[in-house]
Amino acid sequence: MKNTVASLLKMKENGEKISMLTCYDYSTAKLMEASGINMILVGDSLGNTMLGYKDTLSVTMEDMIHHGAAVVRGVKQTFVVMDMPFMSYQPSVYDAVVNAGRLIKETGANAVKLEGGAAVKEHIRAITDSGIPVVAHIGMTPQSVNAFGGFKVQGKNEKAAEQILQDAYDVQEAGAFAVVLECVPAKLAALISEKLMIPTIGIGAGAGCDGQVLVWQDMLGLFSDYVPKFVKHFANVGDIMVKAFNDYDQEVKEGTFPAQAHEFKIDDEIVEKLKEK
Repeated sequence: MKNTVASLLKMKENGEKISMLTCYDYSTAKLMEASGINMILVGDSLGNTMLGYKDTLSVTMEDMIHHGAAVVRGVKQTFVVMDMPFMSYQPSVYDAVVNAGRLIKETGANAVKLEGGAAVKEHIRAITDSGIPVVAHIGMTPQSVNAFGGFKVQGKNEKAAEQILQDAYDVQEAGAFAVVLECVPAKLAALISEKLMIPTIGIGAGAGCDGQVLVWQDMLGLFSDYVPKFVKHFANVGDIMVKAFNDYDQEVKEGTFPAQAHEFKIDDEIVEKLKEK
């Protein structure tokens, strides 16, 4: 069954959990679709995982469109959300609408995601008014890493917790159909999930959220530059890949790959005639 805004909202109403993973390429998107994942986020985390940047701030619209279009080509049923990269929406509401439109038109994705609470209410409202579904993102917002002074848990004191709760209400009122809660204390995230009509998607926000999202390289042990506390390795695929690369390297150097089973055949008579010529 095709995942849509309506079906995701229905999952919230029915108390069904929503699964979401990041993805940045066609082949991985096909595998995720086969697994039954509800949502894919083409995250600006591709700056870290695919492009080797130290943060997400250098990611461009062109980067997002390039990767997003590849992901969309790999799925039929999975709901695809595009991250709006740094400075593609912050300067003005006009920029937000134009760039959200580009992401949808040039990738074929289903929705966009932007970071911030009250500060981006008008941006969310204008994007949704133009017919584009929006996922909000509050708590620890990576594009504000310099303002936060690093990647830190948000909402630990009363004032900060109250602000995150208000941000959640604000983005819902502005028209977002879902909201990502990142690095928020579990009990606060559970309270927000209880209060909101729209689904909450947690990352480092506990089991009380309506759904969860992880960076796929993190959950498979492929990205080892740093491992956040909230990450679980569902498989250590990185170790398997290193061993496979090592085995390939060894067999090539030993001359044992390719074996005859991997070779195409030609009549010996033809080869002999070529030698004579």
